[in-house]
Amino acid sequence: MIKPKHLSLETASADKLSLEALYQICPACFTERRNERTGELERVVNFDTLRQLLGDSAVEDVAEAYEFTWVGKQEARREVARPIRKTMRPIKEDSVDWDTTQNIYIEGDNLEALKLLQKSYLGKVKMIYIDPPYNTGNNFVYNDNFSSTLKEDELAAGNIDELGNRYRRNTDTNGRFHSDWCSMIYSRLLMARNLLTEDGVIFISIDDNEQRNLKNICDEVFGEKNFVAQLVWERAYSPKNDAKYISNSHDYVMMYAKQIDCFEIGRLGRTEDANRRYSNPDNDPRGVWKPSDMSVKTYNAACDYKITTPSGKIVEPPAGRCWRLSAKAFAERLRDNRIWFGTDGNSVPCIKRFLTELKNDGMAPTSILFYKEVGHSQEGAKEVVSLFGDKGVFDGPKPVRLLERLITLANLKDDSIVLDFFSGSATTAHALMKINAEKDMQCRYILVQLPEPINASKKDVGYANICEIGKERIRRAGRKIKEELAAKRGETGLLDWNKEKREPDTGFRVFRIDESNMKDVYFAPKDYEQSTLGTYTIDVKEDRNGLDLLFGCMLDWGLQLSLPTAEETVDGCTLYTVGEGYLVACFSPGVTHRVLKTIAGKSPQRIVFRDDCFQSDDSKINVYESLKQLLQWSDDEVMKNVRVI
Repeated sequence: MIKPKHLSLETASADKLSLEALYQICPACFTERRNERTGELERVVNFDTLRQLLGDSAVEDVAEAYEFTWVGKQEARREVARPIRKTMRPIKEDSVDWDTTQNIYIEGDNLEALKLLQKSYLGKVKMIYIDPPYNTGNNFVYNDNFSSTLKEDELAAGNIDELGNRYRRNTDTNGRFHSDWCSMIYSRLLMARNLLTEDGVIFISIDDNEQRNLKNICDEVFGEKNFVAQLVWERAYSPKNDAKYISNSHDYVMMYAKQIDCFEIGRLGRTEDANRRYSNPDNDPRGVWKPSDMSVKTYNAACDYKITTPSGKIVEPPAGRCWRLSAKAFAERLRDNRIWFGTDGNSVPCIKRFLTELKNDGMAPTSILFYKEVGHSQEGAKEVVSLFGDKGVFDGPKPVRLLERLITLANLKDDSIVLDFFSGSATTAHALMKINAEKDMQCRYILVQLPEPINASKKDVGYANICEIGKERIRRAGRKIKEELAAKRGETGLLDWNKEKREPDTGFRVFRIDESNMKDVYFAPKDYEQSTLGTYTIDVKEDRNGLDLLFGCMLDWGLQLSLPTAEETVDGCTLYTVGEGYLVACFSPGVTHRVLKTIAGKSPQRIVFRDDCFQSDDSKINVYESLKQLLQWSDDEVMKNVRVI
């Protein structure tokens, strides 16, 4: 008899993800044991075998070793490993172009969001940008667990919101001022790294208050060898004359690759200033050029030879260096007039680098981000004001040009995913939509933001929290981008724009993190015996609808939230189809044979039902047997591909 399995409806724990990664590179250290609660076999690590395989590289303890630590670090690790019983509920009324957009906006705690995204976006995100709190004594936001009574008191006092997110001021008199910040960012970066592609990259904005701590944390999480650069952003265009000591005019952007050997930096477009450095003193018909040093530090005996200049002077490589070209390659370049000895023919030879040959390569980026090139903090504020009128709705937004530069450095592909889990005013979305429109790309974003109440001084602007501001900015920025494209289309006379260029995706799907779709009684396996589990009813909360259940199943089965969904009714049952049959779901009672035939006709990869769709175990067995025949699946395939909630 086929006995269906239930979807777990909770996030994958970090330890399971780590075990899976370890199994891929070292399967010999694994064995199997039977889970006492479920009765199923599971993979576990045999530490004795692992130690033997590691040899002298395995140690139990080190008396003295270099390590960056703080109070709360171990608890932060435990928090990462702890699964949560949460879900993401679709909010269609706040969304734009729900049916067609590929972009995602998530309201809620970003650590919970990162946990919920693990299965669906593991290794799928090309770029992450975050602008976390700078820890300057402003409100420090974090999530905590409270008893029911305490939660009601805190809510009434205004210390937490209705979702249980607690706020407190992290002043420098707090004994754990830096530790609390380190724990907050450490746990989130551990989760975020899992989401990056092998050639992915992360950028983190920070100031002097936590810069050195962030560098130490990133070295541990991403590995020192994957450090790319600490970019310096000139955020102020004029000094503060009232500064007590030094007018601080810069912030930092920390940059790490997931795997430095896989990452390729994006090159910058050439500037007029850079092009003016090229000239043509010998009137070469190939155009302007720039002399390039012909010697290198790495010594190679084959490239250590004497060169005779046109004036007859003998030239050798500088001490400890050699020529960049072999003798044969040098002779070929000389015949092709690609070697320059100076106007007098007596100078040390250089290689001609023609501008026409470099334009497609672009320019190497520098570690200093000058405000003239990427914008300053006041520019970011003006951009928001220009969208919202005279309303100053958000403090300290990053300029769009800064994010455009980072996106360029990330070297995105056409369908890359960009994640920002401290999204604030949604500058990341604005910049990505702009680049997509200009370069005819279809990159996607996922933004996460806690619905923090806005500053009390801004209560009259009409927005209750930061999420409302972020969503409205995306709407307005999207409309502006489309208007600018329409104007450009009119100027160029392209009457049929879609034939020349793809329409940019300026929509987004909104999701809100909430408690599980299932009543709490379902989630207490430790309280029940295996023999009595079947006597308890699995119940859906009364305020949840079919879309809530569908997207909960998508997260649990590892499907991306941007996949298109379709809805139809067959014999009074509502069917949901995700993508081209990635998942077909039915949460309605009274499943008929016609309903099953319709499901099978979609050639589904996965099928999910609500447990109370079936009046009895016999009807459930009949459904499974029917699907087995209609889809020509084996018993194992049915067990693997069909679930109930």
